[in-house]
Amino acid sequence: MHDIKFIRENPEAFDAALARKGLDPVSPRILEFDRTRRALDTKLQEKRAEKKRVSASYGQLRALGQGHTEEAMQFMDDSVRIAGEISSLEGELTAFPSIELLLSSLPNLPADDVPDGLDEAGNVEVSRWGDLPQFDFEPKEHADIGPALGMDFETAAKIAGARFTFMRGGIARMNRALGQFMLDAQVERGYNECATPYLVRDEAVFGVGQLPKFAEDLFQTTDGRWLISTSEVSLTNSVREQILTAAELPIRLTALTPCFRSEAGSAGRDTRGLIRQHQFEKVELVTIAAPEHSQMEHARMCAASEAILQALGLPYRKMLLCAGDMGQASRKTFDLEVWLPGQNTYREIASISNCGDYQARRMNTRYRPEGEKGTEFVHTLNGSALAIGRTLVAIVENYQQADGSVRVPEALVPYMGGITILTP
Repeated sequence: MHDIKFIRENPEAFDAALARKGLDPVSPRILEFDRTRRALDTKLQEKRAEKKRVSASYGQLRALGQGHTEEAMQFMDDSVRIAGEISSLEGELTAFPSIELLLSSLPNLPADDVPDGLDEAGNVEVSRWGDLPQFDFEPKEHADIGPALGMDFETAAKIAGARFTFMRGGIARMNRALGQFMLDAQVERGYNECATPYLVRDEAVFGVGQLPKFAEDLFQTTDGRWLISTSEVSLTNSVREQILTAAELPIRLTALTPCFRSEAGSAGRDTRGLIRQHQFEKVELVTIAAPEHSQMEHARMCAASEAILQALGLPYRKMLLCAGDMGQASRKTFDLEVWLPGQNTYREIASISNCGDYQARRMNTRYRPEGEKGTEFVHTLNGSALAIGRTLVAIVENYQQADGSVRVPEALVPYMGGITILTP
């Protein structure tokens, strides 16, 4: 959500920032909308004040025993007329959409240091970590190795349809081990473990910026609730409609949850294997911070996600997304892309975003700076640490051997009960 006061004072700067995300100028329409609504509201307040004065004058005449004089009758007629005008204005305002509804569909403005660009071609590589694995055989994709290890795509399709996976045996255990390993690692880094609802209400999804624009990307139940696409939804909304103290910040949260996505706009993309599923698990990080600390918390969150990849020995690169490739709520995003030798390319495994006060305005979440009477909106941040399915893909492809077996990363061995290799 955006501050209408900022748009009134900086319409050209607002349009210029949105243009970096590929949007046409919107401030003229917003400001005309704002002026019309404010004029209606001002007129309504004036009519209410006028009615109050007329009613008070009539009341004075009645108190003097002059309630049936010609002057009193005129006051009564005026009161009825004004009441009708008030009712008409109230009807116009009710039918007139709120400025918040108009602003809610607009994306966040990119930070000044975000590179220009309208798609992934404009993203900038920041760093790389790890040596790419060398094989004395042709490495395979996980979708070709996985079935012999217990990734059963056919059974899942019979049960649930496309973009689901049924796992058995060692690969199922590794899937579980990854979640526990990631969660333990983030708790040790100071993130507070949470167990959250998987079903949420409209206002929770709106709060993080997924409604109203991205409803088709989500699953909705028959009673109107939404299945979470990530625990960012429930973790971030845990502070909705609150006024926090400066001493409470930063609030660092983590959760391991299933995630549900309709993948409405991805027809034909990544149809094989685990890359793009309707249901998957992920360890999420969320931070609620004071504005002056959000940049530092963003770097901290990136380090937390990178530490998982480094502990698992998975080569990756860090990308700074350009303005046009960022999500709706983000003002600055780093993507971590893990190396997949079977595909001979890097693929996204984590997205870590600083949303500024965009989500806080939608949730009405504020804090009171120490020693001050007024309040300010907090900043919110979120990031994957990591998507478990994609991490499983990366392990299978990077640790594969010629006979179809897969070595278990050393960091996972304690979580696997000492198992060091998965055999077909």
